[in-house]
Amino acid sequence: MGRLTDLLQLAQERGRELGLPYAGALTPQEANEVWQLAPGAKLVDVRTRAEWDWVGRIPGAVEIEWQSYPDNKPNLHFLAQLKQQVDREALLMFICRSGARSHNAAALASKEAQADCYNVLEGFEGDKDAHAQRGKVGGWRHAGLPWRS
Repeated sequence: MGRLTDLLQLAQERGRELGLPYAGALTPQEANEVWQLAPGAKLVDVRTRAEWDWVGRIPGAVEIEWQSYPDNKPNLHFLAQLKQQVDREALLMFICRSGARSHNAAALASKEAQADCYNVLEGFEGDKDAHAQRGKVGGWRHAGLPWRS
């Protein structure tokens, strides 16, 4: 259990440094490792259905849209869907394209008394590179972690 404790402590320290309103923040590699080590942990992918279909999916992730495509309207049923699909005591890690929507999802879930909420920094596709393209700098996919098209 030592490695899991170390990873979560690191994420929590990072969260305090960044002033996050939830438990902490993990890099994609750390999140994948926590997912393997923590019994019952869930990775919640909050990207849109279009992103899952066109960009790629993470096998085993819980998929709940934060916003709908193409109108970017907030998913008013997000919390209800989350409560329906994950255990209230589960350690949750939220991921989106680059870390912004998942930050908001983690903050909302944490506020609603979900036990442990973490954001996955860099998201699935990472930051934009010098040519304003994603998928080449940081992110879950760029790190070679499990995904499928």
